[in-house]
Amino acid sequence: MAAKRKTGAETRGKGVKPAAKSADRASGVPVAGFEIDELRQLIKLVQGTGIGELEVTSGTRSVRISATPSATSYAVSAPVAARPAAESAPAAAAAPAAPAPAVNDKLKAITSPMVGTFYRAPAPDADPFLETGDTVEVGQTVCIIEAMKLMNAIESELKGKVVQILVENAQPVEFGQKLFLVEPA
Repeated sequence: MAAKRKTGAETRGKGVKPAAKSADRASGVPVAGFEIDELRQLIKLVQGTGIGELEVTSGTRSVRISATPSATSYAVSAPVAARPAAESAPAAAAAPAAPAPAVNDKLKAITSPMVGTFYRAPAPDADPFLETGDTVEVGQTVCIIEAMKLMNAIESELKGKVVQILVENAQPVEFGQKLFLVEPA
């Protein structure tokens, strides 16, 4: 009887193993040109290192893995033709929400040198670097942009009076996006 019980346990074990093997067979299925095993390794890398997002491009293959489910994409990857229309729609919708500054050809913009998260102050409980109406000097820190968990102090390349702050605190910004409008001195 012990042999029958052992055979029954082996049969149950065999019932489980084929299901596991069928899941392993899925590892041979390519997704976006990558094998499932490759994707699993990339996911483990993102989880293990604590980075927020990873993008890998190899030839025509491209995949982006994000640790946050609601991450917004700012970098353009393949297919290039499909991305600009999707990215320009939110920008166009956000433009009317911000009050338009008076048209003045004298105004110069301080722009973002990178993609990241814009912060007006060095800490949540600290005073902002700049307010509307403040005078800014060349080399003065105007904001911080967080990119890949690094805080980057952004310095002004202009001297003048801050006319308008174009970005809300803790909002994502893109490379070249206008952050402040300054009337040069």
